[in-house]
Amino acid sequence: MTTVNFTKMQGLGNDFVLIDARREPFTLTAAELTRLADRRYGVGCDQILVLEPSQLPGVHARYRIFNADGSGAEHCGNGVRCVAKYLRERGDVGGRELLVEIAEHAYTLALLDDDQVRVDMGVPSFSPAALPMAVPQALTYRLTFAGREWTLGAVSVGNPHAVFAVDDVDTAPVQSLGAWLQQHPWFPRRVNVGFMQILSPDHIRLRVFERGAGETKACGTGACAATAVGRHWHKLAARVTVALTGGELTIEWAGEAHTLYMTGPAAKVFEGTMTL
Repeated sequence: MTTVNFTKMQGLGNDFVLIDARREPFTLTAAELTRLADRRYGVGCDQILVLEPSQLPGVHARYRIFNADGSGAEHCGNGVRCVAKYLRERGDVGGRELLVEIAEHAYTLALLDDDQVRVDMGVPSFSPAALPMAVPQALTYRLTFAGREWTLGAVSVGNPHAVFAVDDVDTAPVQSLGAWLQQHPWFPRRVNVGFMQILSPDHIRLRVFERGAGETKACGTGACAATAVGRHWHKLAARVTVALTGGELTIEWAGEAHTLYMTGPAAKVFEGTMTL
């Protein structure tokens, strides 16, 4: 049996089990991760975050992301804010800025007042190779599902996203279309699927069906992706409030070749120990 010390955290209801493995090796298997994430037999979470030492200069920590089904993920916007909050509360960060490594890339985070964290999310890429996506690049893509043609945009914000514009997120087929698209041959590594309702150029509603987790209360990279796609379609402003089921994020993106910024809250829920 393995004993795991953890911290439960959340960003807008997107919840995480954070494991600090900076001083001892991380050895959990996919089956153990799945049990840890189970809401009836484990702690319960959308994703598991694992902190490890970084070899990059000036970086406070490296972290990896695992979905509730034990699979790996490339990035997590709400998760990285929780990592920043955790490091600050542990006293590992002296000032208001820190660097966190994800997949050998250092991301800059700024700790603001009222538990808000602003994250440099890098430059979005619409190249199919970045997702990856097995079709030539286009402004929009069309697919037929349940007898209806659907139009979507696709972008990588460190992980792959497909985004649909819908009239009403409350009636959008998030579960059925989201699950179907994740298995589509266009996306060999699966894809996160967003459903965006544009209320005005600076305000959208969003629901996201995530790889390995299903629909979550909030998705930080999903909010970034929806804003990037909306801007790419010339429908959104440079600063957008994204209303998710669990609350709001602020996304700022000046446009092509510019860095995208995400601002939102992060909070610790409790600490504990579990034997697997």
